[in-house]
Amino acid sequence: MSEATPSESTPSEKKIFDLVIRGASVLTPAGPAAREVGVNAGVIAAVEPLGAGLTGRETIELASDETLLPGLVDSHVHINEPGRTDWEGFASATRAAAAGGVTTVVDMPLNSIPPTTTVPHLELKRRAATGQAFVDVGFWGGAIPGNTADLRPLHEEGVFGFKCFLIHSGVDEFPHLETEEMERDLAEIGTFDSLLIVHAEDSRTIEEAPAVPGRHYADFLASRPRAAENTAIAHVIDAARRTGARAHILHLSSAEALPLIAAAKAEGLRITVETCPHYLTLQAEDVPDGATAYKCCPPIREAGNREQLWQGLEDGTIDCIVSDHSPSTLDLKDLDNGDFAVAWGGVSSLQLGLPLIWTEARKRGIPLEKVVGWMSSGPADLVGLAAKGRLAVGADADFAIFAPDEAQVVDVTRLKHKNPITPYDGASLTGVVRRTFLAGAEIDGTTPTGRLLRSHA
Repeated sequence: MSEATPSESTPSEKKIFDLVIRGASVLTPAGPAAREVGVNAGVIAAVEPLGAGLTGRETIELASDETLLPGLVDSHVHINEPGRTDWEGFASATRAAAAGGVTTVVDMPLNSIPPTTTVPHLELKRRAATGQAFVDVGFWGGAIPGNTADLRPLHEEGVFGFKCFLIHSGVDEFPHLETEEMERDLAEIGTFDSLLIVHAEDSRTIEEAPAVPGRHYADFLASRPRAAENTAIAHVIDAARRTGARAHILHLSSAEALPLIAAAKAEGLRITVETCPHYLTLQAEDVPDGATAYKCCPPIREAGNREQLWQGLEDGTIDCIVSDHSPSTLDLKDLDNGDFAVAWGGVSSLQLGLPLIWTEARKRGIPLEKVVGWMSSGPADLVGLAAKGRLAVGADADFAIFAPDEAQVVDVTRLKHKNPITPYDGASLTGVVRRTFLAGAEIDGTTPTGRLLRSHA
């Protein structure tokens, strides 16, 4: 329960907060405003007009160019520990998240070894994360052939939902589901009202468009056609219609699927969808041949497709923006040869999401509060974290102090994720995260204070 605000107290019992932050630009659910924010015991206990005179044991005055934001929530992060900690790990990933204003991440069930497909595997992952997290961390479970009986126990142990693939996942220990298996698991998940999140590319469509080895990005793009996404998304929608269960489309790349998704939502189906910074900020026409840092699946598509994705965000068809931070070691990116058919598919961008999206959004006249909604309350709502992603009384005191007009040039060697590769190296961006707070305490990068979250704690 939140503490009483000063307006609820008599003068003789004026409250002293653990922390007070005040400034001319505080991003509340109603939009930016001049406010004072009081924090007690890690929770926002008061939000008052600037000048209210809240008293704190510690007080922070925002600079004139700074905006206080709710901490971002990234529900699509591959941390890879245990088993592939040379790709990424809890310490490096959560440091990168904090540096980017992200205060909550939800870890994907692959590419760790073992994957999070049973309760014992979940327990192994939690042990690996213990004492290493600089932000709060939750976990997805995995739905693979043969583990339907494990889904309810994983749910009862607090996973936020279940991920499946409709195509080879890239790692053999996390096999994909056929369409019929996906629908069976969706029906099972619906019995306890959890969520199935789907990598929606149709394997048969891609088999008919085989990969061509080589450095040409155009060949790689042709190997992962829009039709593969469109077909798989149609299968997910049909399964959601028949089962009545909740389904979520991961990392939407094909704008051609937007009318299908919009129609499903209008029908009342329980469908949500995300997209990622790389689909909103990059375009196929600009990807150099051999530049495998840009490889991801589904792929970065053409400029016109990108603009339609932005429209899908603005009209509400797309619900949120998350990173799909999917790192690997440098050798797996095949940098020496630049072969798109061989290289690992994944973009590293966990630390950069907010300035990436803000740089593009402001060109389109989209206000900061919309961007933050897509990247904070949107993902928080998806996974049911009501205390995250909003700057309001009763919410967790997770904040980012953001300078929206400050310029930066990305230097991959200064990013916090483990392996120094990203397609954004050298990019000129607008907006800098200056400080990040978790439960009312500034994240210093040396003391891990993040909690391990459960979906129904």
